[in-house]
Amino acid sequence: MGKVTGFLEIDRLEQKYQPASDRIRHFREFTLPLPEAEVGRQAARCMDCGIPFCHGDTGCPVHNQIPDWNDLVYNGDWEEASRNLHSTNNFPEFTGRICPAPCEEACTLNLENVPVAIKTVEQAIADKAWENGWVQPQLPGVKTGKRVAVIGSGPAGMAAAQQLARAGHDVHLYEREPKPGGLMRYGIPDFKMEKHHIDRRVAQMEAEGVTFHCNVNVGVTKPFAELVAEHDAVLMAGGAENPRDPGIPGQDLHGVHYAMPFLVQQNRRVGGESIGDEDPILATGKHVVVVGGGDTASDCVGTSFRQGALSVTQMDIRPCPPQIEDKLSNWPYWPTKFRTSSSQAEGAEREFAAATLGIEGNKKGQVTGVRCARVDEKRQPIPGTEFVLKADLVFLAIGFAGPVKTGMVEQSLTALDRRGNVQADTKLYATSVPKVFAAGDMRRGQSLVVWAIREGRQAARAIDESLMGTTTLPR
Repeated sequence: MGKVTGFLEIDRLEQKYQPASDRIRHFREFTLPLPEAEVGRQAARCMDCGIPFCHGDTGCPVHNQIPDWNDLVYNGDWEEASRNLHSTNNFPEFTGRICPAPCEEACTLNLENVPVAIKTVEQAIADKAWENGWVQPQLPGVKTGKRVAVIGSGPAGMAAAQQLARAGHDVHLYEREPKPGGLMRYGIPDFKMEKHHIDRRVAQMEAEGVTFHCNVNVGVTKPFAELVAEHDAVLMAGGAENPRDPGIPGQDLHGVHYAMPFLVQQNRRVGGESIGDEDPILATGKHVVVVGGGDTASDCVGTSFRQGALSVTQMDIRPCPPQIEDKLSNWPYWPTKFRTSSSQAEGAEREFAAATLGIEGNKKGQVTGVRCARVDEKRQPIPGTEFVLKADLVFLAIGFAGPVKTGMVEQSLTALDRRGNVQADTKLYATSVPKVFAAGDMRRGQSLVVWAIREGRQAARAIDESLMGTTTLPR
């Protein structure tokens, strides 16, 4: 372990942020990294628990060996820490930035509300690995002659493609958009993760033998059956992009949008891409209301402030959660407790236990306000509590209802589960159609980047074993 008495002697310290007044003026990352010596001190707080819940399913879906690399960082062996971290996680610089860190909630020290700063240490290891040239292409010793298609270049698709290429297969990754990365590139704002991190991994993967085919919309511009005929195996990793419809009266008014088109447009602007023929969605000089309480809603908040919104109000039908959870009934699982994202801290008003009854507009069909009411314990509106929020722009961010069915999913003829996701188990990852596999949000539904990486890695192992009869890829 790190320092035996480290958790007793050293206080928890996290990365700080640029002041909100400064960071809302740009779309760059705004975290201020800790000095290397301080990262080592934070790693020294790890207790090396007898049962380290931080890297079980309760804490880390990819099973990062957190106590091991904490010890390595404390002892100054950063290169070995990088090797250890990359042995379980293909893209730790992604998760070190955008993962909500369930590992820290599962940390034994979180029983005292001072968990090890695991996410900070992980990002520091990954960034130092790139700075020192330790991240290099890993070429296979032998080519298998098998050809595999991966559809979707989000975290599941990228992880699977990289693992399969390292196993010696000829991997072709198909992406609908002009650049790889999926919603990591087009859905997550640059102020949370700049896209050069994706570009570096794409270059590494190309050197390892992965061929990227961008601007190919499988099921639209390229028939699914044609793809299956050209490859020995096909992995569907297209994500869960179908937005959940809230069914709110007035949501067809001008100025009411689902969250993702707004975020995608801004990411295209930051990346120097055209938004095409789409009408620009801009929060500049407007009163914005965001319906939803999750990460996507928070991203809309931060993007709106950076575009110059006059005000941003976030609606959440859930009651305001407690400041600190009941550890005895929640730990080591992810708890419901009051959290403030960096975007919310930039000046958002938050309305809890509030239902959106309808959206109001003027005679020209332009949104003017959001009609709301407080809700009871059953989330039913309470009579007499109605109120109206002024709104020039409304974003609907209440999650996703599985993959888009038209195109690839329909053409694949794969069976769907009761939630509308492509049906496959977590051992074989095989669908009901021969040669076709599924992983990531397309299989499990909307989830975290770290879960997508895990599923991509496990699906790669299953595909390799299916093609070769045996595999050396880790699960």
